[in-house]
Amino acid sequence: MSIKDDWGKVKAVLEQGQASTLYCSIATVNPDGTPHITPVGTVFLGDDQRGYFFDHYAQTLGSNIDQNPHVCIMAVNAGRFFWLRSLLKGRFVAPPGVRLYGKVGPIREATPEEVERIERRVKPSSWMKGARQLWTDFTHVRDIEFTHYKPVTYPVMMDGMWPKHA
Repeated sequence: MSIKDDWGKVKAVLEQGQASTLYCSIATVNPDGTPHITPVGTVFLGDDQRGYFFDHYAQTLGSNIDQNPHVCIMAVNAGRFFWLRSLLKGRFVAPPGVRLYGKVGPIREATPEEVERIERRVKPSSWMKGARQLWTDFTHVRDIEFTHYKPVTYPVMMDGMWPKHA
């Protein structure tokens, strides 16, 4: 499996998972070696095995990255219709999820294009008080360079969905 060769598919699976749940899970390692998982709804992927996320509220996430920049991001399609169709067919209609492994860079100021992208994502909910409290004032991002991926797999219903492991 090559992340470069499979990037289009990997990106589509992550984006569908994120759309169905409104977030991705980002795993880091605490200074004491224990795992830490943070839900982040501001992950964006590019076309070159890179992405970024807005470093907004998650203090432990940023602190852990500053100590150890290696992360795993996972997204799973949790859509009820997706699962119902797959269960009825006895086969997943699309890959159910993916894990991306990579290294996160230092915090930096977001570009105007990045701010515009997050504002477009949260705009449909901007009329709600809670959304305005949570999803405003995005100013800083962290870049991610992805090195490899692993599909979320189940023992059945997935034949031929992903390239065989090397």
